[in-house]
Amino acid sequence: MGMPLEFNTMIVTKGNEKRLEENMFSLVKDGYRIYPLDIPIEVKRTKDGESTGIAVIQKLEMQDDKTMIVYQLISLYTTN
Repeated sequence: MGMPLEFNTMIVTKGNEKRLEENMFSLVKDGYRIYPLDIPIEVKRTKDGESTGIAVIQKLEMQDDKTMIVYQLISLYTTN
């Protein structure tokens, strides 16, 4: 039996991110997803939107058909 899995090279928030600390955020996405850890990647509000910044994923957890990431925003391009 197979398991659907996505490989993501950018973070798409759709406005669902939650601030944990000053520049640390968490995001829960549906489905199982793999993200690169400890490597700077783009953060976007929508898949086809403009990049809002650069982040480094610190933590990745997959459970109950959901993926939770904790990332640190290291560069912000816009305040929106």
